[in-house]
Formats: sequence, structure tokens, C-alpha cells
Amino acid sequence: MADAEAIRAFEHAGWERAAGTYEGSFGTATRQFLPALLDAALIGPGQPVLDVACGPGFTTASAAARGAAVRGLDFSAAMLEVARARHPGIDFDQGNAEALPYPDGSFDAVISNFGIHHVPRPALALRQARRVLRSGGMLAFTIWTAPDENIAWKLVFDAIRLCGDPAAFKAPAPGGGFANPADCYAALQEAGFAGIGSNKVHGVWHQANGRALLDALCAGTARMAALIAAQAEDALPAISAEIDRLATPYRDTNGLAVPIAAIVAFGRNP
Repeated sequence: MADAEAIRAFEHAGWERAAGTYEGSFGTATRQFLPALLDAALIGPGQPVLDVACGPGFTTASAAARGAAVRGLDFSAAMLEVARARHPGIDFDQGNAEALPYPDGSFDAVISNFGIHHVPRPALALRQARRVLRSGGMLAFTIWTAPDENIAWKLVFDAIRLCGDPAAFKAPAPGGGFANPADCYAALQEAGFAGIGSNKVHGVWHQANGRALLDALCAGTARMAALIAAQAEDALPAISAEIDRLATPYRDTNGLAVPIAAIVAFGRNP
């Protein structure tokens, strides 16, 4: 329990801090995967839908735009303040993904865009998602692929390894172990889902240069922001320059066009 609480406290502090700057920073990456997520969950008009770890409500609003009767849930009051201000016609609740405050069988679909792997005990969150789903209801969530396909992450990790100190990062290890489709399949199977599958979706994240990439991650993430913040201040110019050097293959006329990729995992409540 101590580890779970340490993870929750770390994640909570990070997302509270990022709430006001998420939209213009990391949100420009995560929003690219919303259509694939909603398609996997079969979101359509009139469905009662829950968006878990909704953050500032972009996923929630996208489901509402498809006609769903959606509500969002997040543990961050700061994120919910942004969500309610941006989307006044949608209901948002503060709560815990590991103990959802809804009756059994309340929803036709549960969705989470890059949220499940931030929960201290993702297996528990998946079981809770299944509990609040009606029979036949769909769950879909996204995770990032490994850095060899997710080049934005690889650039930062490699630059810090070469010019910084990866060991300076002292945050608690994440509670989840999702790194590939097999991990998602195993977790969904353990939680009791059927019809399990996944899709790999690719995108491009545009940033002006290496410093802008670091700034976007600092402004809109929890764990990556902590890794960057742990670096010595005088190492950051060298880290930025190394990202620029490593990113040469991804340059376009506007700066960097960095490949990113995600896994959309899904399952059905039997």
C-alpha cells in the first residue's frame, strides 16, 4: 500500500502542476489518438460512456461530439477545473480509478486516453472498469509504444544518457507494466474481458527544436517532466543540443516532425 500511495502522490502532484499548460504542450500529442480510441470502444450516439483519467476533458468532449452521454472522472482537482471551464455541458467527477463511484453496469463503454498506466494499480482499475460496464460493454485505452517506435521519448532518453544523468530521477516506479500489446492482452484477460485486441496507431508530433520538445514534456507530463527536472541546470543546453543533433532525420521546414506511436487496447465485458 505504501508504494501505491507513493505512486499516487507523485502522479497527483505532477498532473496538478500540468493542468494549466497541458493543452498547448503534451495535449498536442495525446489528442492525435482520440479517433482510434473512440472507434475501438464503438462510441456512438446515446451511449452512456465514462472517460477515466479524463484530465482536461479532451477525450470526454470528443465522445460527446459523437452523441454519447459521457461523463469524465479524474483525481486531479486542477485538471477538473480546466475540464469544467472548457466543457460546461459535460459532467465531471473527482474520484479514484481504482474505486469508481458508480453502480455496477452503469455504462456502455469506458475509455481512457493515456491514463491507465498512470494508476498505481492498473489491474484494479481495469476490474473496476469492467464492474461499471454493462454486459457486452466495451473498454478501450491507450498506452505509448516502446521508445524505438516512439521517437520523441527516445530522443530525450538518449540525450539525457549522453549529456545528463538518468540516475538523477528518483520518482517511484510506475504501478503498471504496459509496454506492448501482449502486456495489454494479459491485463485485460486477467480482469475478465473477452474479445480482446489492440491496434498500433502512428502520429507525428511537431516541435520547433530540441528545447521546445523538452519544454512541452515539462509543461504537460508528470513522469517525463520529473526526469527532465532532475537534470542539472547547466546540463540542459547540452541535452537540448543533443536532441537537435539526434533529430536530424526528422527535420522539416518548420522544425522537428517527430514520429510518435501508441497502442489502442480494447476488450468486451462478457
